[in-house]
Amino acid sequence: MTSLLILNGPNLNLLGTRQPEIYGATTLAEIEALCRTHAKSHGVEIVFAQSNHEGEMVDLIHAARESHAGIILNAGAYTHTSIALMDAIQSVEIPTIELHLSNIHAREKFRKKSFIAKVVLGQICGFGAAGYPLAIDAMLAHLR
Repeated sequence: MTSLLILNGPNLNLLGTRQPEIYGATTLAEIEALCRTHAKSHGVEIVFAQSNHEGEMVDLIHAARESHAGIILNAGAYTHTSIALMDAIQSVEIPTIELHLSNIHAREKFRKKSFIAKVVLGQICGFGAAGYPLAIDAMLAHLR
């Protein structure tokens, strides 16, 4: 069975209460449930994880080599700062999709720069929680 890692970065554990005007009112637990239902309907297994720590995220990306066909990554603020995440994605050579709840290109100037964009298949942003099933579908289309 195909397995995907859905990895969420810093502050995403606060979804639903953190700036809902930007990130929406959906909690991370609700997004996980949405992903599990969507993945199950496609016969796909997912591992859903969140970390506020860059090194832990790097470790999860490295470990994905052993068990996942693809990674869906909402790196949060690390998108704009982390060469370590970029290097980890490039090193494991697992197809990866960059995901954001908000449209990072319509926000502050510093959010328009993504260090990870150059090593991922593509980017989905601006669709809120609905971006997660879109990313699952995009990954499955790529893998097939």
